[in-house]
Amino acid sequence: MALQRRQFLAAASLLPTPMQLTLAQTAAAATANDARFVFVLLRGGMDGLSAAPAIGDPDFMAARGALAEYGSAPLPLPGTIFALHPHLAGLHSMYQRGELALVHAAGLAYRERSHFDAQQVLESGGNKPYELVTGWLGRALAAQGARSGVALTTAVPLVLRGSDRIDTWAPSTLPDPSPDLVMRLEWLYAGDPALRDGLRRAKALRDQPGMAMGDGDTPPQGRQVALTLARKGGEMLAAERGPRVAVLEMGGWDTHANQANPNGALANNLRTLDASLVALRESLGTAWARTVVLVATEFGREVAINGTRGTDHGSGGAAFVLGGAVAGGRTIGEWPGLARSQRFEGRDLRVTTDLRAVIKGVLADHLRVPNAVIEAQVFPGSSPVRPMSVLA
Repeated sequence: MALQRRQFLAAASLLPTPMQLTLAQTAAAATANDARFVFVLLRGGMDGLSAAPAIGDPDFMAARGALAEYGSAPLPLPGTIFALHPHLAGLHSMYQRGELALVHAAGLAYRERSHFDAQQVLESGGNKPYELVTGWLGRALAAQGARSGVALTTAVPLVLRGSDRIDTWAPSTLPDPSPDLVMRLEWLYAGDPALRDGLRRAKALRDQPGMAMGDGDTPPQGRQVALTLARKGGEMLAAERGPRVAVLEMGGWDTHANQANPNGALANNLRTLDASLVALRESLGTAWARTVVLVATEFGREVAINGTRGTDHGSGGAAFVLGGAVAGGRTIGEWPGLARSQRFEGRDLRVTTDLRAVIKGVLADHLRVPNAVIEAQVFPGSSPVRPMSVLA
């Protein structure tokens, strides 16, 4: 019997549809000791000196000019030269609880200034653009074998590519398909292993707590989208048979103009990031104790303000490592200083910590990926970059 268009669309709500959160899940049943990992990718180049100003550096005020003015006082990190932006109050509380570590002057082996190339390097884990065509997290999942992935987006992001066990899923505003229709699809797909298994996985995902949207629900917009995704991601990672690895993307961090505007793009993005990470923590519940979250961007910004009161593409930036499994309440890495003579090419915060060192430490210590696999398959050609421990 031919399916009517409305019936087909309703049935499709069980299958992949787009959204901006990506999740990778284990196929095996969860145990109380399962580690959770969330990678938060900030696309556009977040200005690390705005998010985490080095207020104790003697050259900070002169180097930053008007960008050193925040409207209200930055939130100091005791015992360090750093503070957090006033809009990062939730992260500041996590730092005080020992759940957040700041990695400053962090970056990639890539030193050019292209968003596309830098994001390719960050997601692939290579030394240069397009050296690797799959993602470091996808290769790590493939090496572990028992873990599969699910992407809540129209396409699996590069960082997750490399595993052949990646599914996609997204909530839908379409009416739920009837049990009879689902049964007919199961019968129709019975002879095709790929379709049969895909439908089975889609049903399993939809049955997880927090995955379905009720009748009449509509996807929220703007900041609410990010909050919804963070909450849903936390609920799914907390579920007994839910995912164990997640990737959350946030765009809009390219701040060439009016960066210090208290109601501008950077201020709003920082508010959204902070609220989203707090929502993620809350929705994870007891699973937070077994969670590591890495927040990173493809590059930082130039130290000095530009002619349009913003910043241009730079090198070193800031990353955050948070979670109940993190040894927080500290800063990680060597601070290079902000004097012009200390900057890369006289312009940028110099990179002193390769982000791959942090990722290697998380993969080895938290997700238990063997070091030999990390060096040979996950980050090939990176042997000089030694793993950095971030766990409590």
